[in-house]
Amino acid sequence: MSAETSVPRPRESDVDISDSALFKGLLSEAQFAFAFFDPDGRFQRVNDLFTDVVGVPAERLVGRTPVEALTADLSQVVTHAVQGVIESDAPVTEHRVRVRTPDGETRHWSLSFSPVHDDGGELRAVALVALDVTESRQTEEDLRRSEERYRSLVEAQSQLVWITSPTGTVVEDAPQWRAITGQGLEEYLAHGWLDVVHPEERQQTEEAWKEALRGRTMFEWNYRVRTRASGYRHFEVRAVPIIRHGRVVEWVGANTDVTPQREAEEMRGRLTDQLGAAALRTARLQGATAILAEALTVEQVVQVIIDVGRTALAADRSAVALLDTDRAALKLINGEGVPEASGMAGEEIPLSHTSVMTMAVNSRRPVFAESPESLKAQLLEAGGDEQVLANYLTQSDERAWVGLPLLAAGRALGALRFSFTRPQKISQEDGVFLEALAGQCALAVERATLFEREHRTAETLQRSLLPDRLPVVRGLELAQRFRSGSRHVQVGGDWYDAFVLQDGRVAAVVGDVMGKGVKAAAGMGRIRNAMRALALTNPPPAAVLTGLDRVFDATEEEEQVTTLAYMVVEPVTGEGTLALAGHPPPVLVSPQGTAVLCEAQPGTPLGWPTSRRQFRFVVPPGHTAVLYSDGLVENRKRGLDAGLAEICSVVTEAPPEVVSSPHMLLDFLVDRMLSGYEQDDDVTALAIHVPPATKSD
Repeated sequence: MSAETSVPRPRESDVDISDSALFKGLLSEAQFAFAFFDPDGRFQRVNDLFTDVVGVPAERLVGRTPVEALTADLSQVVTHAVQGVIESDAPVTEHRVRVRTPDGETRHWSLSFSPVHDDGGELRAVALVALDVTESRQTEEDLRRSEERYRSLVEAQSQLVWITSPTGTVVEDAPQWRAITGQGLEEYLAHGWLDVVHPEERQQTEEAWKEALRGRTMFEWNYRVRTRASGYRHFEVRAVPIIRHGRVVEWVGANTDVTPQREAEEMRGRLTDQLGAAALRTARLQGATAILAEALTVEQVVQVIIDVGRTALAADRSAVALLDTDRAALKLINGEGVPEASGMAGEEIPLSHTSVMTMAVNSRRPVFAESPESLKAQLLEAGGDEQVLANYLTQSDERAWVGLPLLAAGRALGALRFSFTRPQKISQEDGVFLEALAGQCALAVERATLFEREHRTAETLQRSLLPDRLPVVRGLELAQRFRSGSRHVQVGGDWYDAFVLQDGRVAAVVGDVMGKGVKAAAGMGRIRNAMRALALTNPPPAAVLTGLDRVFDATEEEEQVTTLAYMVVEPVTGEGTLALAGHPPPVLVSPQGTAVLCEAQPGTPLGWPTSRRQFRFVVPPGHTAVLYSDGLVENRKRGLDAGLAEICSVVTEAPPEVVSSPHMLLDFLVDRMLSGYEQDDDVTALAIHVPPATKSD
């Protein structure tokens, strides 16, 4: 009896890996797109997935070069890569291409090219392997947008973000910090940031930071920082350690500028401590602060100051002046608060002229004169002209004065002046109240000045992208109205345009790039310029919108929604054509004051895959067509359908002289459609009026 001691052999597969049918099956079932090229760069073989990607059947690929079979952009990439493999006999680095599928969907593919050799090592083919990376590309894009939103959020919150090494040494630049402090990069690195911390707070700050480093705990602190202008700003600081595998790899911190809040807290603290006997004035100051916080313009701030002076101080006159550093003078904002007899000419008070307001600005301290004698003594001590002062006191009915500097972070912005027609005792509580009021007024003036400057810049930018004037054409009258909705500085994307085509017809368009800010305005500028170029080349509306779709797809982001209404009209007859890209329909107004909405299909916004259509649209003599943006008919309280019905109803209420004038008609429509609603969007309207035929015609 013998025992079997041999090791069982594995069962051999019946599959022959050289079988062409097996190879073909592998290609057809693979999740990758395959293509093989011969040494001459011609297609040898492709799988079904590759033909689906490029949208070309296999029989039109095999035996041809990529230039002969593929689109221009894709063929250029493939040809270059295949040639590189053939010349170098080595794989070519990865390429990423964007391919639009036959159903209009855009997919992203990663292409790799490799040489294929026979048993003798000779190059027999080049293999192309393509992998669909659309999802990973989208993940990358989502991550990028997330990072952009984070940066935007940090900037919107006025935070300065910084990073240090595990030991607390600064090794990376923080441009925002250096822009505020004026430090150079070498001055800031390592522990140089401590050099701009207020001397009274540096030691405690450094010790607290070292304690956080030792304990690997969150660092929460506040300190004052010397700015580029040599003033100080208050910052709240929070930093956390980033720990990986039990070790600190870096510290990430953020500084938040809380100067306005700190100044307000200090003012409120002084009021709480010192104004026990002035509870009513404290309440009035709080009311003034709330009102000042809502004042957007300098004019509104000045009006609040005047009202506070009359109510809280019982002052007979109130004046506000802002400092013009270039001219070394105070510019009066409301001159009626300073009698002419005070010896000052015009609306400017040179800082060299001695007065209550200039003394307050020059000394950075309040000036209290409880009587004419007190005023005389202070002005003469400051170098005032005794004769001028005597003449003023003789002619004026004022008997007490208060001058307050408007200071923001130690910088003088201007001065306040309150005067009384009777002697006025200025108590300690009154002084505290007035200083607090001046502080709040200074913050409001600084904010309002910045708002007005940025608002003017924003409106100038937006209007610079609109045409300076409309063309003057015989047999046609054009009118436009644009009312900005950028109450909070940012520009919008509404636009209009009208120009004469080569055949004498007139092109008119109103568009809307959704969103706010420079990005929307820039998109509007690109679309407007492209529209003009396309219209002057091939003016039919459907052709222009088709061209704009291609431009939009090449230059704009997919999430950017842009709509427009475009028409071409013949002067005198009013014969025309119209095309809409997701835009509200035009309104046709008859000489009798009736209004009809165009029934053309609204279409889709620019960049959406669609077949553009145009429609016959006639403006008979005596009629007016009105193109407009959705801001005219739609807002937070009124939907689009209700707005379209309302604009037709409003037209019927217009007097005959309004209906016959396109300029008056637009004024009437804008005023009536916005009446009772808070404007929260740009409003743009363009009227095309065909004058009625005359006997001479």
